[in-house]
Amino acid sequence: MAVAEPSKRVDDAKKLAKSKPAEAETIYKDILSKKAGANDAAARDYEEALLGLGGIYRDQKRSNDLAELVKSSRPELSNLPKAKTTKIVRQLLDLFHPIPNTTDVQIAATKSYIEWATSSRRGFLRQSLETRLVSLYMSKHAYYDALTLINSLLRELKRLDDKLMLVEVQLLESRVYHALGNTAKGRAALTSARTSAASVYTPPMLQAGLDMQSGKLHAEDGDFTTSFSYFIEAMEGYHSQDEAAQATSALQYMLLCKIMLNAQDDVAQIMSSKHALKYAGPNLEAMKAIAGAHANRSLQEYEEALATWRGPLGSDAFVRSHLRRLYDAMLEQNLVKVIEPFSRVEISHVAKMVGLDVQAVERKLSQMILDKVIIGVLDQGEGCLIVYDEKERDGGYDAALETIEKLNGVVDVLYSHAAKIE
Repeated sequence: MAVAEPSKRVDDAKKLAKSKPAEAETIYKDILSKKAGANDAAARDYEEALLGLGGIYRDQKRSNDLAELVKSSRPELSNLPKAKTTKIVRQLLDLFHPIPNTTDVQIAATKSYIEWATSSRRGFLRQSLETRLVSLYMSKHAYYDALTLINSLLRELKRLDDKLMLVEVQLLESRVYHALGNTAKGRAALTSARTSAASVYTPPMLQAGLDMQSGKLHAEDGDFTTSFSYFIEAMEGYHSQDEAAQATSALQYMLLCKIMLNAQDDVAQIMSSKHALKYAGPNLEAMKAIAGAHANRSLQEYEEALATWRGPLGSDAFVRSHLRRLYDAMLEQNLVKVIEPFSRVEISHVAKMVGLDVQAVERKLSQMILDKVIIGVLDQGEGCLIVYDEKERDGGYDAALETIEKLNGVVDVLYSHAAKIE
């Protein structure tokens, strides 16, 4: 019996991949046992067999086998052209994404390839892999490791004037600083990324990423109107690239902006749009529930929505942060409304009116007193809040500060005279 041609065997394996993956795996492994660089046809078959076998491991969630495949393929990839190698390595590493809980495996595989790329002097591939490693560090919340690698990459990319990769790394830098709570540095990094992007063609996915980050940073400043416009651009960009997860996140952020702006009609309009219908799911339903609770000014409904949609609302740090702020604002408004008629009121009564426990209400009232939202004191012995009606500013404090300032000037003059006498 004649042995089938390699290309024919690849086609056979592709047909068997879904129905009989074990047989397809055997064929792919046999093809991979041959040399990749014998000729162009052999190299093409090796590439297809490598990615085909990786696809089987991905579908079966066999992350360790996929990691071993990634490692064992390096010697043969050394015989392929550098551009082809870079493409194959990226595709291989992308196969990990659908497999849950593989961040550590991906980091190990990426580091292994970085070492190989460095030893074989494949500079572009190494930079690409280091950029990928930064994203993996971020997903693991290893932000300082990510910053260390970013700083090294930025120095190198600025020297090489690689604008496109520079944009990508500067965007990652902005995301890292934002995650660390350093909004000022996050904004500076984003400005640098947009400046670099102005002089080079920016792929739609990268442009959508820039718009998404711009929207987040404007939201941190409370400018939800501008933030909303950036999220629209990001959503359109992701939608054009069929990136459903990112498009859904952008839609969720758009709804969040409208909730923060108290624009209930706009929330309903977005929910009925064609994009919302296409990406309908728990993320958008969760935001709809939050919008309803906010419109009704009901803390009880709000807490019920948070409990019901804990997964969609709690998994995104950006959404979680702003919903916490929204809850604090709603609680503050409710407390002000409840205590407004009183000059002295029991904390237990206030807690009953807003539907929360006494300790939570007491903490919030303490914070509101410190922030001077209300003027009063907490009498914990009696368990009540005493509210003062401050109609005008007490001039005694201003007079005391003015006196201290003048005395300070006198002391400075005395010191200067003493210095002259010495």
